[in-house]
This record gives sequence, structure tokens and C-alpha cells, in this order.
Amino acid sequence: MPTTIQVDEKTLLLLKKLKEQLVATSYDEAITKLAMQRTKGESMAGSLKKYLKKGETTQDILRELQKERRKSDRF
Repeated sequence: MPTTIQVDEKTLLLLKKLKEQLVATSYDEAITKLAMQRTKGESMAGSLKKYLKKGETTQDILRELQKERRKSDRF
């Protein structure tokens, strides 16, 4: 659903330049492309933390996965 936003004249000029540079067909596409570029490089460090049991490390998880993989690779 399209919506209207208010931006300053300077911001509009920046959006126009950005739209050209990114070869976007709309301001929405330009903003989306820019946002995607900015979030691509985000680190995933610590993302397993919520799955760790108390006292468990990521190395423990990796060791367990390696054991399981060795078992499943066998016929």
C-alpha cells in the first residue's frame, strides 16, 4: 500500500541521486536497495548464544555436530 512521506528538499535531491546511482525504478526501490546493502555486512556473531545451555560454548556445539555428521556419513 503506497504511502506519502515528507522529506526536506535536500533529502529529495539525495534520493534522486541515489535512485540514479542504484539504477532504481522508484524511490522505494532505491531506499530498499540501500537498506539491503547496509544490512548485508552485519555480523552474526553471538547469534547462537540463545541456543546455548548453561556453561556450554559454541565449540561444544561444533564438536557435537561433527560427531553427528561422522555418524550420518556412514552406511
